[in-house]
Amino acid sequence: MKPARHPLTILLSLGLTFVGCVFEDEGVTRVTISGSAVGAEADILRRQLEAFQEEHPDVRVEIRPTPDAADQRHQLYVQWLVARSPDPDILQLDVIWTAEFAAAGWILPLSSFDPPTDAFFDATIRANLWQDALYAVPWFVDVGMLYWRSDLLDSPPSSYGALLETARTRSERIPHGFVWQGARYEGLVVTFLEHLRAFGGRVLEPDGRVRVDSEEAVRALTFMRDAIYAHGAVPEAALTWQEEQTRLDFQSGRALFMRNWPYAYPLMQDSSASEVAGRFDVAPLPAGPGAEGASALGGAQLAVNAHSDEPAAAWRVVAFLTGPEQMLERARGAGQYPARRDLYDRPELADALPVDPERARSIIEAAVPRPVTPVYTQLSSILQIALHRVLTRQREPAPALREAADEMRALLERVELRPGASAERSDDAVPRASESDAARADAPAAIADPPAATTDAPAATTDPPAATTDAPAPTTDPPAPTAPVSPSPAAPGGGGRMGV
Repeated sequence: MKPARHPLTILLSLGLTFVGCVFEDEGVTRVTISGSAVGAEADILRRQLEAFQEEHPDVRVEIRPTPDAADQRHQLYVQWLVARSPDPDILQLDVIWTAEFAAAGWILPLSSFDPPTDAFFDATIRANLWQDALYAVPWFVDVGMLYWRSDLLDSPPSSYGALLETARTRSERIPHGFVWQGARYEGLVVTFLEHLRAFGGRVLEPDGRVRVDSEEAVRALTFMRDAIYAHGAVPEAALTWQEEQTRLDFQSGRALFMRNWPYAYPLMQDSSASEVAGRFDVAPLPAGPGAEGASALGGAQLAVNAHSDEPAAAWRVVAFLTGPEQMLERARGAGQYPARRDLYDRPELADALPVDPERARSIIEAAVPRPVTPVYTQLSSILQIALHRVLTRQREPAPALREAADEMRALLERVELRPGASAERSDDAVPRASESDAARADAPAAIADPPAATTDAPAATTDPPAATTDAPAPTTDPPAPTAPVSPSPAAPGGGGRMGV
């Protein structure tokens, strides 16, 4: 049981949302969980925690609200964890935070709890590994999808070449062929990563070597640039767009294809606001000349605070919330895609999701994690600048990617994430959590409070009028965000398994 708390801690905890009675009974363990605490997600979480407490009367769970904005939540987590706070016991993490928090020693390896990793999609497990140990359990999945106009086409394109040809020869009634997120932010990196994998490339090798300046990467970025200027398939205005601008453009009937996350689907089926309701469908992103198509993985995971006073009780809560029935309830109530593979065979899921479960499964099975590294945010910031300068015709693809790769290598060297610093597995090998967690103490530190980068399922805005003119792309890039990257003395050296 947790000891009596200092009066200041009690004052700080007044912000907690209690599930059940607020008074601690003798013999009852108190556990706190943080994460999304607004809207349908919050209602579902409260119901599920009440159900957990009915099954486990010896544990009382409190919700510790955090900002819904990912960057603000990340900053708050860092403040708590750097201070070695035992609360909250359970953290809801963005998919790109797990390696950072694991390397810093802020979250526990989960092998001692024997999580059922075989039940989850492989990509969701790979995204939560650091040095072959599992540090978080997938809660729900977000994944890139190709939206296409089913009223105008018989089937979606199977390759980027076919997509480009269809987009180029589209009807004059459709101003834009293909729209994606091209503003200088994390969404642009995601768009590039999906093209990159289809062209047979990757940002990092599994052993940590930087490969973003490969011939495959140059071809992928050249394809993206030429789709704008040489073929007119992608509007130049997309270089200022994030998820909502692309959704509104497609929703207004102005685009033939769109790359976006699942959140857009139910919004665009609302016939009172959407001109394409009932006239579109989704498919996996296309293949390229070098590989099968791949979608960037997003979503949320649950991890246990390394400083928790009650790790065993916290794990019981995590295991319950990531169980099959709870995932089905989240699908019904919030439209979130389960991370458990076998749930896509359950008839209940067909009634819960707007997308056919078999099609959704095929898209998720093609998903790949973004590079699994504690310094992902810094790598992304470097890449954003290079990509946007090429796409706005300030630089040529090869030299821009070469310079970005050199910056990435220098960064990895500074934080001692050198290639070959530890034995690596192939990207397709998914080690199970029971294999190893001993590497945690040797892991390199995460950045001290970098800005978080995420694009997963943005909150829907009230729908302003869709863009009707193609605004010119910016001609200069603002200064890149910077963040300290010095490793913590508490966790020096080492090298971890990288991702895409």
